[in-house]
Amino acid sequence: MSKSSMGGALAKQNEALENLQLQVESVLAGRTLSARVFRGELTFEIPVDEIPGILLKLKDDSGGGFTQLSDLTAVDYPSRSKRFELVYQLLSVRLNQRLRLVASVADGEIVPSVSHIFSSAIWAEREVWDMFGIFFRGHGDLRRLLTDYGFEGHPLRKDFPLTGTVETRYDDSEKRVVYEPVSLTQEFRDFDFMSPWEGMQTAMRQDDPRPDTDQGEGKE
Repeated sequence: MSKSSMGGALAKQNEALENLQLQVESVLAGRTLSARVFRGELTFEIPVDEIPGILLKLKDDSGGGFTQLSDLTAVDYPSRSKRFELVYQLLSVRLNQRLRLVASVADGEIVPSVSHIFSSAIWAEREVWDMFGIFFRGHGDLRRLLTDYGFEGHPLRKDFPLTGTVETRYDDSEKRVVYEPVSLTQEFRDFDFMSPWEGMQTAMRQDDPRPDTDQGEGKE
């Protein structure tokens, strides 16, 4: 593609995003906090309490027909007063456009569920609860999804220890799997201070390092 063609396509994309932003702002009528374009996608920051109402508006044909919630996840920023960002990725097949909604959530703040609007949110909200500890009000079955039912903590929080908090082993005397606090002794810790390239050289040296003459002697 020539530079002029690429420039024309980029201008067309920017025009489509500007039109989409005007359309969404008109439909939501001041319910958004801010808007920005990042990597060719439009992002709106919205208040937590407005999440269900805004999704309903955008799902309707008058709001652009964003009928697919393609992803719902969170990001942890421990230094912020509202440390979590909830991210909703929407797709409108009719407009061939994607839209991102972001809501800031404080630790312990309860978020309204949207599982009654998008069934794809049922497992996504369970995963966010499991990984980040964000509770969704109105979810019918907010159990942990990826960790064990007895698991403590939320692994994708930045302050969660990389080693976890408990370890499991099979106890012969009790004939069952037992949970115990993590206790890593120093001799079992493996520190590798080599660069990946140096490590690769070591890993690739799989053949016998002895000279050919020695190998020949061994075969005899």
